[in-house]
Amino acid sequence: MLARMPDLGRALVVLGLVLVALGLALSFGPSWLGRLPGDLRIERPGFAFYLPITTSILVSLVLSLLLWLFTRGR
Repeated sequence: MLARMPDLGRALVVLGLVLVALGLALSFGPSWLGRLPGDLRIERPGFAFYLPITTSILVSLVLSLLLWLFTRGR
């Protein structure tokens, strides 16, 4: 079990860096993210509904590609 601790530490560092990068991307990233064609937005007086379908698919594809790239060598 102790031999696996460096792997866990490395994974936590990578996860932390990914979270920092994601936070920076959301804070200073492109303004079109979340306003793509296919994202549903319904706004009425006193009511707002937002369903980011296309943005969710795009984020899922990017994350899947990154995970595939990181895990293909194992």
